Amino acid sequence: MHCNRFRKAPITRRDMLGQCANGFGAMALAGLLGDAAYGAEPQAGGIVDPLAPKKPHYKAKAKSVIFLYMDGGPSQVDTFDPKPRLKAEHGQRLKIPTQPTQFGQDGAIMQSPWEFKNYGKSGIPVSELFPNVATCVDDMAIIRSMVSDHPEHTNANFFLHSGFGMQGRPSMGAWATYGLGSQCRDLPGFIVLNSGMIPPGGVDCFTNGFLPATFQGSLFRQGAVPVANIQRTEASPADQQAKLNLMHALDAAGKNHVGHDDRIEAAIANYELAFRMQMAVPDLMDLKGETEATRKLYGLDDPKTATYAHQCIVARRMVERGVRFIELLCPNVGGDRWDQHGSLKSGHENNARAVDRPIAGLLKDLKSRGLLDSTLVLWAGEFGRTPNSQGDGRDHNPYGFTIWMAGGGIKGGTVYGATDEYGYYAVENKTTVHDMHATVLHLMGMDHKKLTYRFSGRDMRLTDVYGDVVTGVLA
Repeated sequence: MHCNRFRKAPITRRDMLGQCANGFGAMALAGLLGDAAYGAEPQAGGIVDPLAPKKPHYKAKAKSVIFLYMDGGPSQVDTFDPKPRLKAEHGQRLKIPTQPTQFGQDGAIMQSPWEFKNYGKSGIPVSELFPNVATCVDDMAIIRSMVSDHPEHTNANFFLHSGFGMQGRPSMGAWATYGLGSQCRDLPGFIVLNSGMIPPGGVDCFTNGFLPATFQGSLFRQGAVPVANIQRTEASPADQQAKLNLMHALDAAGKNHVGHDDRIEAAIANYELAFRMQMAVPDLMDLKGETEATRKLYGLDDPKTATYAHQCIVARRMVERGVRFIELLCPNVGGDRWDQHGSLKSGHENNARAVDRPIAGLLKDLKSRGLLDSTLVLWAGEFGRTPNSQGDGRDHNPYGFTIWMAGGGIKGGTVYGATDEYGYYAVENKTTVHDMHATVLHLMGMDHKKLTYRFSGRDMRLTDVYGDVVTGVLA
């Protein structure tokens, strides 16, 4: 006869429901893993690596993306969208309706302080602000008809990065690594290179949002310690490995009790990745092995271009290692970002000088190494600027501005879309931020309508319920 105090307690209703739910979940998971788009290779210890490479929906043109983010909003009419009418009517009032912008000022028409010249076999006009990038136009598709939903920096930054004008949604880089994983086991799949200026909105521009934490952008900076919190605090590598082994054991025990938990798996995957990064990051950031010709090509020898040149070289090295999505932030040129409400000439010249030679070096270097065809380079700000003046600067303009793409399945030597004669409104082939996101995912082999994550009761996606692939820029 058994004493009730020592008899195994009957299963509780809570335990029964939990175990049944995990059982049904396992059945569903088994079905998903039969689909190569969802499957992932397990690491040692049975932990599924969330960054393991996944098959795209269809054959990809681009294996990696380098996003050259021009924080602040470069002026389209002073860079890649020349408007002769501004010169002809300089100082006059605009003859078209204007929109209320953030500051609501409505000055006279201001001609561009810079001349435009035609470049390449395509004869595309580019401002003298970008004499080096201009030599690469035959590899670029310039979209002159971009529009955004937001005229203010923070909301426009969130919108550009995540397709939503408020913080909390996953960024484009997070979605890309969620959908495809990474081909590099020793580095994060989504890396942000901080050249000196964190944009309005802060690091939430690079967040994983509701996706698992593994897909958040990892911020790298220049200097002796490029990545925070990966230095070993244990006395020896053996002690550190023992900690990781213990986490694996505890996780396995927890699984038997409560089932799979994305948060636990992401935390362990991040610890594992940090362990491997301790060896990989110093080698990645050390440019001593780069040739003198390469250093000059990027402008590493010039103090005015060295910061961004360093980041562009590192971005190329990341592509070579298989990192999926790399974003470069603007360097600090001692003034504002591309946000010139005043002092347009000096402000845009300083910003352009800092990035022009490094960007051209990046495009040419990728091409010479056979990497441009499989790397999509995206150049974009959160909006453009008005053709009329605000003192000696220009106000925000989300109604018609310019971005460009190169490599990775892009039809080079292409101009797509157009603004009106003043460069104020997109009037031909209007292209939204959602369209841009759909196109980037398409070039990476993903259907933006199928790349979803169940959250808050519905299947969420980068493009929400919008977006069309811009077929006019595809090769």
